[in-house]
Amino acid sequence: MSPELREVYAALLERAPENRIEPDLSRIQRVMELMGDPQNSYRSIRIAGTNGKTTTARILERILREAGLRTGRTTSPHLRSPVERIAIDGASIDEDGFLQAYRDVEPFAAIVDAESAAAGGPPLTYFEYLVAMSFQAFASAPVDVAVVETGLGGTWDATGAVDPDVTVITPISLDHRDYLGETIAEIAGEKAGILTAGATAIIASQPYEDAADVIRERITELAAVAAIEDQQIGVLSRTPGVGGQMIALQGIAARYEEVFLSLLGEHQARNALLAVAAAEALLGDGTTVLDGEMLSAALSTVTSPGRAEVVRQAPTVLVDAAHNPAGALTLVETVRENFRFTRTVGLVGILQEKDAEEILDVLEPLLETVVITQSSSPRALPADRLADLARDIFGDDERVVEIASLPDAIQSAVDLAETDGDQFGGVVAAGSVTLAAEVRELLGAEGE
Repeated sequence: MSPELREVYAALLERAPENRIEPDLSRIQRVMELMGDPQNSYRSIRIAGTNGKTTTARILERILREAGLRTGRTTSPHLRSPVERIAIDGASIDEDGFLQAYRDVEPFAAIVDAESAAAGGPPLTYFEYLVAMSFQAFASAPVDVAVVETGLGGTWDATGAVDPDVTVITPISLDHRDYLGETIAEIAGEKAGILTAGATAIIASQPYEDAADVIRERITELAAVAAIEDQQIGVLSRTPGVGGQMIALQGIAARYEEVFLSLLGEHQARNALLAVAAAEALLGDGTTVLDGEMLSAALSTVTSPGRAEVVRQAPTVLVDAAHNPAGALTLVETVRENFRFTRTVGLVGILQEKDAEEILDVLEPLLETVVITQSSSPRALPADRLADLARDIFGDDERVVEIASLPDAIQSAVDLAETDGDQFGGVVAAGSVTLAAEVRELLGAEGE
């Protein structure tokens, strides 16, 4: 990160942090208005949900690029650098592009900050500013379509400045309860806030009926066109293979047979389904069949860094963000389906606001030993506190190793996986996006 980018990023971080929302769209709408509403110069797809948003966004964008469209993509959080949050044609903008987007927004943000302060309100938040930067960068490119991942929730999320052509809701589970609500129904209500009367809705099968009920009621109220997994659309079959899986999908317009997806796990097949249906809705209102060769080219080359990603061989080190219980459960299922480790060692670090006990409880049956550590994030749960929780859950002090230094923790986990010369042990690193990012970087993984 250059000194100038570091300075700009520090200025952004001085605003309200990303994990805190201000339930008011007036600031982002005002700054967009002052900038000439750049977000209205291209079509858009907006994605909300608890898990799977980023990967669905990446798959969808890859399909649209293969179809010949110029794309913008905004996802969060980032792994290594904030520039990853803004991508044009599948590649993160460079530092100069990020800085230019910041400068483009700066004079208008100053006006909005002053207006808000005069009314007794807060300045633009960190996330609102980044959203404004993204929308401006897409208009400057220019792009044909933007794939927009919500940051937190939906109703009050700054990405609501767009008027989407298509909306996607991935599976919803308990997360961010301090902001979105204590119950599944309350959280689903916030996520369903992205749905609009004029946008085709693509809805994942929901693990909780309360969430499904809320979404259905919202669709009915809006009289929106919707394609719901296991009703109009679905994963017909899937066969795990080396480096991915062979899948068959029922989209809105057609069946797509024998398509190779270069991602592991049943959840990724479901993410691909949502992306395919969203592409059908955008490209032909759900009536146009996607070209088979185009779809195969897209799905066979898509990547999703930090999501069930192998970053080292011998022993295998698998990295996954898995920052909530639902994500941890999906990770456990993916490891069991795709790997035959003789011993599985966990490398776990979790942020303070997350359900650490529940995440550890889900991971425990998979792991022979867990190395407890922490990332460099100021929000990271200290290793000693997390280790105390782990000892209670794992029930045997010998199964829990506490090492606060992440580089040392990685080496310890690798050594444990290779105990007695074992060549078939594996390390599963999980618990937060920041941990996944830092493990990837320390092990020299390529890509965003």
